[in-house]
Amino acid sequence: MSVFTNPFSGTTENARAYIGAVLDLVQGLDPMSVLRSTPRRVRERLESVPADRRHEPEREGKWSIAQVLRHLADSDLVWAWRLRMALSHDRPAVSGYDQDAWADRLRYAETDPVASLIEFEAVRAGNLWLLERAGPRDLERVAVHPERGEESVAHMIRLYAGHDLLHLQQIDRIREALQA
Repeated sequence: MSVFTNPFSGTTENARAYIGAVLDLVQGLDPMSVLRSTPRRVRERLESVPADRRHEPEREGKWSIAQVLRHLADSDLVWAWRLRMALSHDRPAVSGYDQDAWADRLRYAETDPVASLIEFEAVRAGNLWLLERAGPRDLERVAVHPERGEESVAHMIRLYAGHDLLHLQQIDRIREALQA
């Protein structure tokens, strides 16, 4: 199993390894620049894939580009809530979520990738608006995740930038598989 696999029912050690690997993806990069550029980079990649191939996974049991885009939109929606809680409350508890259950029960395989991208772009724009106005004290504010403990806004910025890079790599892999 890849270190980038982080099942909801996984161990604390799995979660730590996943977070470490995701944060490593951002090493040497400006996380805010990554967060700002991801919607454009995702759109460019999506436009390079024929519409009739966007629901094809790279291989059996893996996600398609449509599913990755839905995940990005939903992930930023979750982050929007966590970010707002951290910025407006003192040490709020935030919940985890099972991305595989969301993908299955929310029918990611049936989603419109263009609609998912539009939603991702809109939610990301709102998150960036808040972050660009956050001061140093705001970046230190924390939310308490049930598995991962305290996470500051600054940590969330790095974590979501790494998450973006992870899924950009995944989209690239899927595109390569579709071209093979």
